[in-house]
Amino acid sequence: MADGLLIVTEEVCAEVVSRAEAFTAVEAVFGAMASGDAYNFPVIREAIGYADALYGFKSGFDRAGKSLGLKSGGYWPGNADKGLTNHQSTIFLFDPDTGKLRALVGGNYLTAVRTAASSSVSIAHLAREDAKVLGMVGAGHQSTFQLRAAAEQRSFDRVVAWNPHPEMLPKLGAVAEELGLGFEAVSAEELGAQADVIITITSAFEPLLMAEWIKPGTHIACMGTDTKGKQEVDPMLLSRATVFTDEVAQSVSIGEAQHAVAAGHLKEDAITPIGAVINGDHRGRSTAEEITLFDGTGVGLQDLAVAAVAAKMAEETGRATTVAL
Repeated sequence: MADGLLIVTEEVCAEVVSRAEAFTAVEAVFGAMASGDAYNFPVIREAIGYADALYGFKSGFDRAGKSLGLKSGGYWPGNADKGLTNHQSTIFLFDPDTGKLRALVGGNYLTAVRTAASSSVSIAHLAREDAKVLGMVGAGHQSTFQLRAAAEQRSFDRVVAWNPHPEMLPKLGAVAEELGLGFEAVSAEELGAQADVIITITSAFEPLLMAEWIKPGTHIACMGTDTKGKQEVDPMLLSRATVFTDEVAQSVSIGEAQHAVAAGHLKEDAITPIGAVINGDHRGRSTAEEITLFDGTGVGLQDLAVAAVAAKMAEETGRATTVAL
C-alpha cells in the first residue's frame, strides 16, 4: 500500500466490493477466528442519550489477513426521516507492523454487504441443499442486501416475507421480482410454516418468531440482535436448534443467544463457531430434519476484512484519495 492515508468513500466501496468478494472475505475471517489466527477485542456499544442513538466501537486483529483496526459508528433511528441510512459508521485500518493509520473507509455499504455475507456463509454451510423457500423477517435497509446474497446460495423459487410495518414490504418484493423469485407477504406464523431458510434482520426487542412455528429442517440466520436486550426469536427455538455463531462470547452477551442462555435453555458450550464448520472441524448440519440456527452478532473482524478489500481494490484502480500524514 502506498505511503499516505487512503480515503475510500461510500460510493467507491460500493463500486469495488462485490457480494462475492464480501463472501470470500467474511468466510476466510470466520475460519481464521476459529483457528485462533484472528480475534476481536471487547465491543463498546452505548446509548448516548441523544437522538435515541446507539454508538460504539468494534475492533480486532486478523493475523492471517494482516488486518488491524476498528469500526466506529452506530444506529440513529431518526435518520430515515432525513433521507439517511439509520446505520452510520467509518472503518479505520492501521498498519499492524507500525501502528500507523493506513486508511479511512466508509462503513455503511460495507456493514450491509458484510452482514449479508455473514448470513449467506451460514446458508452455504448449514442450509439443506434442496431449500426452495426463503423467509424474510424484516424489510429495512439491510433486508435487500440479505435477499440478494441469500439467493446466490441456494436454488430458491420463492420468497415469503413479514415485517412489523407491512408498508415496507413492496421494496423487498421488487428485489425478489428482479431476481426472478415469487414473492408473498404472509403472517409470521405462516412464514415459519413455509420457509426452508429464514433470515431475521430487524431491530426488535421481543420475539417475532415462536419455536412451534418453525418446521424441521429449517435453517435460520438471526442477523438483527447485536445489543444487550435486543431479541428476534423465541428463546425456546435455540433449545430445539443446533446453534452456530460468528463469535461465542458475543453470542451469549449481545447476540440472540443471550436470552436462551440467561433462561437456561441453552448452554454456552453448545454453541459452535461457524468457522469450525468452514475449517472442516465440525460437520455442520447432520440430518435433513435438524433445525440449524446461526446467531450473527456482527464482529469487528468482518468489517476489517471487507474494508481491507475495499482499500486494496480502490488503490489498485486509482479510486482512493491519498492524503499525506
